[in-house]
Amino acid sequence: MIYQKLLDFPADFLWGASTSAYQVEGGWNADGKSPSIIDRYEHPAGYADFTVASDHYHRFEEDIALFAQMGLKAYRFSIAWTRILPEGTGKVNPTGVEHYRAVIRACRAHGIEPVVTMYHFDLPWRLEEQGGWANRATIDAFEAYARVLFTEFGAEVKYWLTINEQNTMILHPGAIGLPKGGVLPSRKTLYQMNHHLMLAQARVMKLCHTMCPDAKIGPALNLTAMYPETCRPEDAIAAHNWEVLRCWNFADVPVFGWYHPLAVRYLEDRGLMPEVQPGDRETLAGANPDFIAMNYYSTATIAASH
Repeated sequence: MIYQKLLDFPADFLWGASTSAYQVEGGWNADGKSPSIIDRYEHPAGYADFTVASDHYHRFEEDIALFAQMGLKAYRFSIAWTRILPEGTGKVNPTGVEHYRAVIRACRAHGIEPVVTMYHFDLPWRLEEQGGWANRATIDAFEAYARVLFTEFGAEVKYWLTINEQNTMILHPGAIGLPKGGVLPSRKTLYQMNHHLMLAQARVMKLCHTMCPDAKIGPALNLTAMYPETCRPEDAIAAHNWEVLRCWNFADVPVFGWYHPLAVRYLEDRGLMPEVQPGDRETLAGANPDFIAMNYYSTATIAASH
């Protein structure tokens, strides 16, 4: 509708900005950090890599002070799994823990609400060597990593994001690069990885509600509004189908506990339905996210294939 009178934003509205660890931190091998899959990616000649980036790892205090000068009320950043658990599992790196504790406290000191993303594309390379998200053991590894985060930072962080843009990782796996000589997974493998990510996310949301009952947690998806190219029924159907497969199916699983019916039909029709083990449906049904976060960049116009 067209409003006759605009309402004021509430005083506690969280205007903010966001980053991800690998895109801004640099310090790719500093203080016990191990390589992530991002660190192994091959960069074209003449292009910058992520070894230094904005050097936020070393300059976060002045960066956050600048955020405060800009008037930011929230700062969404991601924690690098490889700084907390360099082997992906097992021994905790205390230097990594103290670094992020300092980031959180710097935010608080400047009146900025920390909003923490737990996983933003940067799987530990140690886990990738063991099969990555195609291996169900990575579900356990992510839950163990989350337990460390909730233990160390749960008293100081109110807002958690589980996984950033899972739909981007599955539908556009080449968008974030490949290691030298790397090969993209098959679509069948990608949808199995997606299932494991969904299970890991559900377990971590349940864990958060147990360990940090006053916190709020949910996924962050890349959502796009789809418009049919014309009023032809074929284009309208194509736009609806792609909106479900690209966007809403990735929200339906955490919210409703199972895949969107159209997505199930699509995956079964093409032999892409993931293997579902006993107990998986119960795990997915127990997610109960507090919100769905949305990264919104653009719209898209869709036409039926010709």
